[in-house]
Amino acid sequence: MKKEVQLMDDNAINRAITRIAHEILEKNKGAEDIILVGIKTRGVPLANRLATKMKLIENVDVPVGILDITLYRDDLTKEEIDPVVHGSKVDVDINKKKVILVDDVLYTGRTVRAALDALVDIGRPQLTQLAVLVDRGHRELPIRADYVGKNVPTSKNEVVKVKLEEIDKDNFVMIEKL
Repeated sequence: MKKEVQLMDDNAINRAITRIAHEILEKNKGAEDIILVGIKTRGVPLANRLATKMKLIENVDVPVGILDITLYRDDLTKEEIDPVVHGSKVDVDINKKKVILVDDVLYTGRTVRAALDALVDIGRPQLTQLAVLVDRGHRELPIRADYVGKNVPTSKNEVVKVKLEEIDKDNFVMIEKL
């Protein structure tokens, strides 16, 4: 029997996004040279939400890019069906810019490692930072987030589910025990 517990509702997600936006602006001394890059799939709407908050705070348009890491993952095997690649879309030059990678959940660190590899193929940022809505622990690689909406200690037999209005027609974060 599965047991689900809600970790964040719509208001909690909104508060976390607002706080992360403020933290990014504070740490980087404003929005100059910042580019938000959302990791597909749910990192993209989160990056867009952050850009909207940053616009309200600083009255500056922060560019948002989309990063598809499908071909950079280390868990694809030859036996699997050909992966569906939707492509990255970063319409601004990231060279010598402050790139903030955005994702929904940080777990083992493998997604972020793949994102860093994909980013290097696009350009050479001045610096790269990581913003996540949920950090659930259990790292397999030495990666940590610079900005975290909520730290959630989990066991390996739990799953963190993020649902966002733009994709799932709802806004919440649940933890499911398998």
